[in-house]
Amino acid sequence: MKKWMLLSLSTAVMASTLAGCSGAATTGKEGTGKGKASADDLSEKITINLMTRSYAGGGWAPNNPMIEEINKRLNIDLKIEWVPSASYQEKLNVLAASNNFPDVFYAPNAEFVKWQAKNVFMDVKPELSKYPNLTKYIPEESLKLFNPKGKYYGLPFYYQEVRDSLAIRKDWLDKLGLQMPQTIDEFYNVAKAFATQDPDGNGKNDTVGFSVEISPNGKFGFGGTGNFLTASFGLANYWKLDDSGKLTPIQTQAKELKDYIGFLRKAYAEGVLDKDTPILKSRDSLNKLEAGKSGIAPVNPQQLFVETMPPLLKTDAKAELVQLMPPKGPAGSGGIPVLTAGDNIVINSKIDAKKQQRILKLLDYMVSDEGYDFVKHGIEGVHYKKISDTQYEQLDASVKDRQFLLLGWFFKRFDPMFLIYKWTDPKQVAVIKSYFDNNEKVRVKDAGAGLVSDTATKLGTNIDKKWMDTMVKVIASQEPMEAIDKAIADWKAGGGDQIIQEMNEAYLKTK
Repeated sequence: MKKWMLLSLSTAVMASTLAGCSGAATTGKEGTGKGKASADDLSEKITINLMTRSYAGGGWAPNNPMIEEINKRLNIDLKIEWVPSASYQEKLNVLAASNNFPDVFYAPNAEFVKWQAKNVFMDVKPELSKYPNLTKYIPEESLKLFNPKGKYYGLPFYYQEVRDSLAIRKDWLDKLGLQMPQTIDEFYNVAKAFATQDPDGNGKNDTVGFSVEISPNGKFGFGGTGNFLTASFGLANYWKLDDSGKLTPIQTQAKELKDYIGFLRKAYAEGVLDKDTPILKSRDSLNKLEAGKSGIAPVNPQQLFVETMPPLLKTDAKAELVQLMPPKGPAGSGGIPVLTAGDNIVINSKIDAKKQQRILKLLDYMVSDEGYDFVKHGIEGVHYKKISDTQYEQLDASVKDRQFLLLGWFFKRFDPMFLIYKWTDPKQVAVIKSYFDNNEKVRVKDAGAGLVSDTATKLGTNIDKKWMDTMVKVIASQEPMEAIDKAIADWKAGGGDQIIQEMNEAYLKTK
């Protein structure tokens, strides 16, 4: 099988796909755009300026076969500005200062919320009845998130709510005579054995039990190993509803925090938790797994066979990874916090209404059955070859053209298998699907998802960082356990109490 080309992002894999065209002609409304949209029969060629982020390798050249093909299918002249992700925020600020936005573009959550009241984005909700693929492949719940009641100022960019999963070296378990851990105590004992009993058999004390990446935003490394353990101790995924029906943030859960931080503090002191934990960044724990230095780490199932296993097998040809479900805590709790991003694809409210309708038709086409197949796999005979009804071969042009970039960096269906291709080994597909199916059973939702606090926008980053700095110092025994109480008090006094009040007020408005 030819190598399976996957999208790899710097901090988290982000991918997307386009939507299907409704068969009937559509009639636009006067709405917010300039002019009045008439029935769009695709007879008029329309130029569309699109802007989104780009990552390693950059975006397509203007003559990429994918652009030429989509122009032909929808009678458009698509001009894409690929902005390096590191400078995307700066680019948006420049455009905002000049009030000169592209026709359609990717809007991160903060800007999406902030600019809604400034009439920057088209309200697409009144138009969606004309574009059935958009409502078919985007859940209504996700359309409502981060929007005022009755408005859809964009189409949500799909991030898998539960993408990553813990994986464990089964060959190490077998070698050391250990069973798959199911509780937090069993997890600790297995991790300790991995750190101290030379599971790789090289005669050196060079393996770690598990690693935890630390994020300054009040999370213990979203996607990192620590994130799969928080629910075991009853900690919220950002926000949870208490017994009185009030939203409570993770930053104020004193008892649960002390139990969790105490667990990590003990692991750090005994050499079970990676000593590099205070300085680890995103993906570092996975790097250690791939290098054969760790036996437990989160993996992206869709990249398991193409990015994680190849380097691991080079270090140990007998290495075997299997899924490890989050361990159960003392009260029987456990699970994986889901990600609620809030980024959107938005349409400029000031452009001609005909252009707005063609953009919606483009997006609708990209998630239709035909369009989704196209933006994912490319052009038959160019990017792949059909061998039989069940067999396909990836062609060299797929590697060169990277036909999946619009799916990956702009827009896609809500589909956890969006990086699984026609030519992927069916056995691998079955394994990947089993990871996702198992993850769905242990989702831990954020009870405050979609709610906005102005104080959190202004002060949250700063007070969350101070709070997390204390947690790290306690884990590393640089501060006593009592420092957790002070960190909670400081967080609340620094704006946290106001955040809690605003979030609960926003929550009551949804009832």
